[in-house]
Amino acid sequence: QVQLVESGGGLVQPGGSLRLSCAVSRSILSINVLGWYRQAPGKQRKLVATLTSSGSTNYDDSVKGRFTISRDNAKNTVYLQMSSLKSEDTAVYYCNADVRRLSGPTYRYWGQGTQVTVSL
Repeated sequence: QVQLVESGGGLVQPGGSLRLSCAVSRSILSINVLGWYRQAPGKQRKLVATLTSSGSTNYDDSVKGRFTISRDNAKNTVYLQMSSLKSEDTAVYYCNADVRRLSGPTYRYWGQGTQVTVSL
């Protein structure tokens, strides 16, 4: 089992910045893919950014150049640095971890989510 706890959400003005953190209950070196997703009211949850165990990153077009996913292996923490925030970024942000068991399927773990509101 992998437990994920997000923090850092809140209210921020358009054009501002915010950093989300995700504390992971086990070594993130053992996690195949770490990611951030978001879900706006009335919409489906969608991918924001991913980070593989090898260090490869991928971003949704809507956040490219503005968001950065990173990790601190020593702290078992994943971050999402958000800059130049827009009202369209308002959503609940979820941390995700995909773990492939050697003799089984890949399991997906999710945090509880943290609210990010971009507004004047």
